[in-house]
Amino acid sequence: MNIKGKVHYVGVNDRVKHRFEGLWFLPMGVSYNSYLIDDEKVALVDTVDVAFFAEYLEKIREVIGDRPIDYLVINHMEPDHSGSISLIRKYYPGVRLVGNRKTFEMVQGFYGEPTGDDIMVAEGDELPLGHHRLRFHLAPMLHWPETMVSYDQTDKILFSGDAFGCFGALNGAVLDTQMNTEPYWPEMERYFASILGKFCAPVRTALQKLGGLDIAMICSTHGPVWTEQTPRAIETYRRLSHGENRPGVVVCYGSMYGNTQRAAEAVAEGAARAGVNDIIVHNLSVSQPSFVLADIFRYNGLAIGGPTYNGGLFPVVEDLLKRLAGREVCHHHLACFGGFTWSGQAVKTITAYNEKMKMTPVGCPVEWKQGTGAGTLAQARKLGEALGRAVLDGTAC
Repeated sequence: MNIKGKVHYVGVNDRVKHRFEGLWFLPMGVSYNSYLIDDEKVALVDTVDVAFFAEYLEKIREVIGDRPIDYLVINHMEPDHSGSISLIRKYYPGVRLVGNRKTFEMVQGFYGEPTGDDIMVAEGDELPLGHHRLRFHLAPMLHWPETMVSYDQTDKILFSGDAFGCFGALNGAVLDTQMNTEPYWPEMERYFASILGKFCAPVRTALQKLGGLDIAMICSTHGPVWTEQTPRAIETYRRLSHGENRPGVVVCYGSMYGNTQRAAEAVAEGAARAGVNDIIVHNLSVSQPSFVLADIFRYNGLAIGGPTYNGGLFPVVEDLLKRLAGREVCHHHLACFGGFTWSGQAVKTITAYNEKMKMTPVGCPVEWKQGTGAGTLAQARKLGEALGRAVLDGTAC
C-alpha cells in the first residue's frame, strides 16, 4: 500500500497469536509494520515476524519488482520486527544493514549475522536515498537499549519503532484518515501500560528529544499510520509517561471462597457513595493483566485486596503487585484490604509492596479473620468512601 510518494507499507497482520510476548491478550490481533522507500536507493525500514515472511516478500516484490534492496534500517531488534533479517539477506544478498552499535551486537547475538559491510550510525547521522534523506536519533530503553527512530526529512515522516504503537491488527486500511481509529486508542493505552509502563522516564526523554522535529506522519511498527491524528498519538504517550490520570477507582481483588469478593464489592459501593462515577472492579483470577494495568494507568484510585495464602498473599494479587512495582505508576491513591484464617499476611504484603509503588495510602486498611461479617463490610464501605473522596478532591484521607 502506498503511504505517500515513494513510501510504501509492506507490513502484515497476525490474527492467530493469542498473547503478545506470550503474556498480553490479543483480542483484536496485532500488526507487524514494515515500510519500503522506493527511491534511487531502496530502503526497507524494519521487518516482520519470520512466520509471515512469504507474505512479506510478496508485498516487497509488488513494490520494487526485481530491484535490489540497498538498505535495511533496523530501529528495533525485538524478533517480531527483526525476525526476517536473515531471510532478507538471503533473498537480497547485497543489502546493507543500518543500525547503531547495540543493534549490531544483537544482530550477531540473535542471528549470528556478520556485519562487515553494514552501516553503523550514531545520534544525528544521515543516510541519503535520493529524494529522501533519513536522519537517525537514538532512543535507548524505549523499550530496549538499542532502540532508535528514523526521521525522513523530505516528507517529515517519523519511523518510530514501537513508540506510538498499539495492539490491534489493521482491517484493510493503514492510514488513520481511512479508518475508524477509536478502537485503537484504548489498545494504545493497554500497549503502553503493558510494554512501556516500566520505561516512562526514557519515553519522556525521547519525547523531549523529538519535540523539535516537524512530524507530519508517524509510521510505528504496530497499529495505524498516524497522519491527521499524529498530535493525539504524541499527546497520549506524553500523558501516560507523565502519569497523568483522571478521577476513578479500580478495585482489584483475588478471592478463594468469596469473602474477599464481598469486601471488594463493599469498597466499590463506598466509592460510589462518595460520588465516583468511574469504578471498575477486577477479579484478578479472571481479568487479563494488560486490561487491569491499563485501567490502573487510566484512573487515580486503586484498591487492592486478597486473602492470605500459604503464609503470604494470594498469588494473582501478588502477581499484580509485582507488575506495578516494576512500572512507573504515578499520582495514585491506594486502599488495601485482606483476610486470613489463622495468620494475617495479606495486608502486610500489600503495604510492603507500596514501598516500591509509592502510592498515597488512604484510610485504615481493612483486615478480618475468617468470614466477612456485617462489621467488616461496613469498614470496607467506609474505606471505599475515603478512597472516593481522595480521588475526587486530591486529599489522602
